[in-house]
Amino acid sequence: MAVIEREAKIVNPLGMHARPAAEFVKVANRFKSAIEVRKDDLAVNGKSIMGVMMLAAECGSAVFIKTDGEDAAAAMEALLALVADGFHEMHLTAELRDAEDNQAEEGA
Repeated sequence: MAVIEREAKIVNPLGMHARPAAEFVKVANRFKSAIEVRKDDLAVNGKSIMGVMMLAAECGSAVFIKTDGEDAAAAMEALLALVADGFHEMHLTAELRDAEDNQAEEGA
């Protein structure tokens, strides 16, 4: 089995808050491999939303992703692409982000 570790920079302005963390976990859970994410001295399960949110990875910070398993390469490729794309929210305007955040808070 392959073990791969790569660094990724958080590029979206709001960092890895709830929505990006949920996207990360959604992608991670598509794979059989174990996935670990580390920021500074904190390493968490990449398939756990609470763990990923605990990293509090702000814009510009580096996280280290480790994949371990039969589909480690595919998992790493998908997760690096997601982070590089800003978790699919780089195209959102500040107003739309605020509206979505308010809607999410009302539903919680």
